[in-house]
Amino acid sequence: MSIVSTHWTEKNLDEIKIIDCSWHMPNINRNGYEEYLKNHIENAIFFDLDNNSNQKTDLPHMLTDIINWEKIISNMGINNNDNIVIYDNSDVLSACRCWYNFIYFGHNPKLVHILDGGLKKWVKEGKVTTDRLPQINLSKYIAKENKELVKNKIQIDRNIKDKNFFVVDARSRGRFEGKESEPRKGLKSGSIPDSFCIPFNELINEDHSFKNKNEIKEIFKKTLGDNMSLNVVFSCGSGVTASVLALAYSLINNKYMPIIYDGSWAEYGRI
Repeated sequence: MSIVSTHWTEKNLDEIKIIDCSWHMPNINRNGYEEYLKNHIENAIFFDLDNNSNQKTDLPHMLTDIINWEKIISNMGINNNDNIVIYDNSDVLSACRCWYNFIYFGHNPKLVHILDGGLKKWVKEGKVTTDRLPQINLSKYIAKENKELVKNKIQIDRNIKDKNFFVVDARSRGRFEGKESEPRKGLKSGSIPDSFCIPFNELINEDHSFKNKNEIKEIFKKTLGDNMSLNVVFSCGSGVTASVLALAYSLINNKYMPIIYDGSWAEYGRI
């Protein structure tokens, strides 16, 4: 599991499948797909975080079923052995959620990468973008679920008593502490009992790249101590920025596979 530089990506564009997974918070007046149509990295395929989630629930971004995932990825022309680089143009680093989805559905973690700094850094460095849409040749993708990489509300509630894993929330401290209102309607303020808070943006530089490993390690150490446990579950508002923390944690603990509370506060915080 890794991040890759803009330089490496530019050099290897012909050898990878590149995905644009730009998504914006519901209170932000931006549309990721419309932005993609106007400007994206050459040959980038758009991944719609809303449409490619479970459509049978009112919770946002929940994992879809395996049959639908295979259909989605096959329609994107991606094969099981493809080397994938995912980026976004979002303040919440939505590419990390797509990264998590691929790993959950069995793509080789060594073949799934995040473009460090995303489109923001790419454009700032003067690298080429286009509005031309890629030609897609349909594939036959075969998925395999890693069900241990997701937690549900029953497991989260049980853990409050049993304490088998740490729960770390990626939302702002104001939202976590109940001092700020939630951007989604119908949610109370606050957090899961006995959970911890590491706002995802504390791990990110101004150019949207990740901080270095030593800095990331210090941030997690302040919350979890010296314990580099594999039993860490990440949560947030709707499972997007939780994936940012999961990626960051995997950078300093190469044995860690990302585990997400899929419902996150969108489920737990319902009034």
